[in-house]
Amino acid sequence: MFYELINNKRNEWLQSANCTVRPMLQYIEQRGMMRDAQIEAIKTYLFLKIACKGKPLYQLFAEGYFNETEIATEELTVETRHVLETSKAALALFQYSCLKDKNGRQLAPELEKFIRHHATEIDYERTLLDIFYGVTYTDYLFSLPMGAGKTYLMAAFIYIDLYFAQNEPDNPVWAHNFLILAPSALKSSIIPSLRNIREFDPSWIFSEVEAKKLKRLIKFEVLDEQKSANKSNIVRNPNAQKINTHLLGGNALGIVALTNAEKVILDHIDNSADETKILSKEDLKKIEVANELRSVVGKMPHLSVFIDEVHHATDGDIKLRKVVTDWATESRDFCNVLGFSGTPYLDKAERTTIGGSFTIKNTNISNVVYYYPLMDGIDNFLKHPKVKHVDVSSEEILQNGVREFLNTYKDTIYADGTCAKLAIYCGQIPTLEDKVYPLVADIVTEYGLNPAETILRRHKGNKEYPEPEGSETAFGSLSSPLSKVRIVLLAQIGKEGWDCKSLTSVILPHEGACPNNMVLQTTCRCLRQVVKGEHETALVWLNKTNAEKLNKELKQQQNITLSDFSSKPPVEKKHVERFSRKEVPSIDFYQIRVQYRIIVIASQPDTVARLADPAILCKRDKALVTIQNMEGKVTGYDEILTGDAELHTFRWWLHDIVRESFGTLSMSELTKHEALLKAIYDETHANPEYDHYLIRSMIRKAFVPKRDFTIVEEVVPDEASILSLDNLKAIDVADLSLIYPKEDDVREILDWDAHPEKGEMSAKDLELIESMKKIPGIPQEAIDAALVGIQSKLPKDPHPERLQTYHYLPYRFDSSLELGYFTEALVAVMKERNLEYYFNGDDTLTEFKIRTYRKTASGHWMYDGLYVPDFLVVSRTAEGAIDRICIIETKGEGYAPKFKERLEFMRDVFVPKNNEQYKRDRFRFLYLEDTDGHEERIKKTIQMINEFFK
Repeated sequence: MFYELINNKRNEWLQSANCTVRPMLQYIEQRGMMRDAQIEAIKTYLFLKIACKGKPLYQLFAEGYFNETEIATEELTVETRHVLETSKAALALFQYSCLKDKNGRQLAPELEKFIRHHATEIDYERTLLDIFYGVTYTDYLFSLPMGAGKTYLMAAFIYIDLYFAQNEPDNPVWAHNFLILAPSALKSSIIPSLRNIREFDPSWIFSEVEAKKLKRLIKFEVLDEQKSANKSNIVRNPNAQKINTHLLGGNALGIVALTNAEKVILDHIDNSADETKILSKEDLKKIEVANELRSVVGKMPHLSVFIDEVHHATDGDIKLRKVVTDWATESRDFCNVLGFSGTPYLDKAERTTIGGSFTIKNTNISNVVYYYPLMDGIDNFLKHPKVKHVDVSSEEILQNGVREFLNTYKDTIYADGTCAKLAIYCGQIPTLEDKVYPLVADIVTEYGLNPAETILRRHKGNKEYPEPEGSETAFGSLSSPLSKVRIVLLAQIGKEGWDCKSLTSVILPHEGACPNNMVLQTTCRCLRQVVKGEHETALVWLNKTNAEKLNKELKQQQNITLSDFSSKPPVEKKHVERFSRKEVPSIDFYQIRVQYRIIVIASQPDTVARLADPAILCKRDKALVTIQNMEGKVTGYDEILTGDAELHTFRWWLHDIVRESFGTLSMSELTKHEALLKAIYDETHANPEYDHYLIRSMIRKAFVPKRDFTIVEEVVPDEASILSLDNLKAIDVADLSLIYPKEDDVREILDWDAHPEKGEMSAKDLELIESMKKIPGIPQEAIDAALVGIQSKLPKDPHPERLQTYHYLPYRFDSSLELGYFTEALVAVMKERNLEYYFNGDDTLTEFKIRTYRKTASGHWMYDGLYVPDFLVVSRTAEGAIDRICIIETKGEGYAPKFKERLEFMRDVFVPKNNEQYKRDRFRFLYLEDTDGHEERIKKTIQMINEFFK
């Protein structure tokens, strides 16, 4: 609860004149890319670094940085009052004892009582040091729930330190280099997610220009190489060499090293006389080499150590904490340790003795400086969960849980193209394979789904059950729109470090499905939100034992109950009225249509001749193997087959041919040509040189008349409105941040539409000016001055852009990038030319949708769906019809690769084909990415306007 005191002083500082980073924080909030949980953490981080000078927590409290209690109003003995008035550390501890939790209960009433009666018996500074685990270096812990974006927060801290380190290179507060550690037990699951730090865009927190400079400073090193084998002549640690390359090159700024704790704690020994006496020089040398990485890391100047999932490393006696403490105490310019965890609470209360006899118990992790509760994340950046538990058999839980998931989410496809998924944690591999899979397969079959496509079995295998073929790749692809998996069966995997936003449901049907202290962590796997700002739901089914464990964890780690967790009231949605205000003519254009026409080459299949053709015996492709020596010189090449032989009986082989035809070929038709088929089987059976799948395909083709197809490309005239009035209805939204203009501005615009005369001179004023003109000898300057005086008193249109945009009000944008581009770029350039600018991205309101195609590997066109452009900039003819149209598309960095094929189609096909039909330059396509930067996007927009709308 110390973080409550820190937060209070932080808020005071943010409002004070001493806060020099207010413009930076305003930029981050306006940029709109960081979550509120991350922004609040950044505020705390900057407060501790700048206002508190990055000092250790025990020192900050001992020096009274967070004191605010007024002693004058307290009823105290003379001795106690004197102690609290003269000792900042005493007042800090007294203030802590008086804190209250969210339910109004005092945190430590017995401690308050002890201080009041034994104030002179306590060593307050020693007590504070003990409460903060005896850590004398800077060690801050940030507690955010799963899904809040801890990895991106780490990246933000890195870029913030580098930014200030450039400006204040000698200030020890700011780190120059960074090491990100995961506890050893989690190395396989957490390191991949930490690599996502590379994807963080520093322009989310700094200007584009500054962000590019900082990006160039970063040098990532993933320390995942295995150390040299025991019998190897190579004595250098390859991971240490990676760091040494930067240190020896005098380039020790911006190193970001990622590794698991095991890499820096292996074979660690204390340098005590007792340990080193029993080891030979040779043994000591081996240990020195094995621990070279730890030694080299300790030499990184101005080092900041990040520990992810720090709740796995809270015990001061574990090896990782010892190593970090060694770095901090042995290096003069060690900067700090930053921990990240989902909980600010301890599994067991820690005891601290005060005054020699009094003991306090603390269930909070003391060095938490920032805490964002799990409940605040629900309906913000987490799904709203429905948690169900029942005391019945695991089979009944599976039956009910799987059916409810399919009934609720079977047809759910999220905006990113992924389908909703269910994870079932099975505990043991035999349970998964023998009990859960057959039961779930039967259920999905009832729902008309193919178990082979719908269910993924994921485990590492054992002697009895090998790892399912292709399961690792399929598991890694679950976040792709291409994945058709709906249900994932897991055994001993997927409890931590697995980030799949489309995971919508979790079932824990068995006792032991996950470790006792990880039910909450496992349950929360399905809470990550897919679409920002959308109200999404999740479903959790538990047996009685797991529900009890979950309730216990919620109470320990989040100070809430299972009832609180699953019954948070939904976010209240705001009612947004929408209005049509400007008639825009329909746009005429040409759609591209590709049709395939089948041509029958032969009326009869001629099966006998095609089965007897030697060409049916297709050989398998071979892979080229390059052979080289240790100098890197190529010495030769070899080939290997890219598959295995098939070992099936003849009848099973025939059955495969029929099964793979999906009902187009029967066994009776096959057996009419059994002799020819037996010859093919005898020739190819068990021979890895043949492509068995292709041969079976060729056999099926032999039973079908030869056909071919031609591709016909057509250019078809079309016409579309950019506003369907039938669909323009009021909407309910949870997040108003992407609604523009705001409600008051909408009312103001509509009022000006209804009363445009407000900005015009009255008849009386016009008459006055005219009468002045008729007065003999009155100078023109006097008339002009009178005119200016009258006009200056007229109300000014607060939204002059309304004459060139807003065909309906308000717009609902899909992203902060679209909103920012419209408000900061398009609105700003509108006054330059007599053009009109419209948002077209709401596919429920616009009819202007473009049929798109993409080229396959064979060069054929394949339909790629309807494309709805973001913005349209149009000019009109003298008669008021639409003349020229520029289509503008904005894409965030993460979505740009998926748009690549549509971008090519728009640039290379749609625009040229349309301009060819109109015999003039009527269409233009402008593509803008988030990575272009704000200024670059404006430049490209102005350049397009100047070139296209001449």
